[in-house]
Amino acid sequence: MSINSIKRECFWDYDLSEDDILRIVSKGSFSEKIFLFQKILANSKHLLRDLQIFNKDDLKTLLKNYNVPNFNRDFLYKRKNIVEFFFFDKELEIEELKWTS
Repeated sequence: MSINSIKRECFWDYDLSEDDILRIVSKGSFSEKIFLFQKILANSKHLLRDLQIFNKDDLKTLLKNYNVPNFNRDFLYKRKNIVEFFFFDKELEIEELKWTS
């Protein structure tokens, strides 16, 4: 993971430092972690790598509590499902990514 790339790709419109991002991950409130998670989910070019900034328990809780918004619904639903599949072996629901037999 690269904190610099997370900052550049996900927080280009915020005045958030790399230290701020690390503080949120380690000591931030749940709402701060949700904010960070949502920005990475929506904007990161290296989604799976960048989400490794969270410990596995936090990531599991963030995914469980994340409601896919209507805006960009298909895009965000697919990214969420990829994360669930990669980190937690949840069923892959994206037809075009499933292996055919």
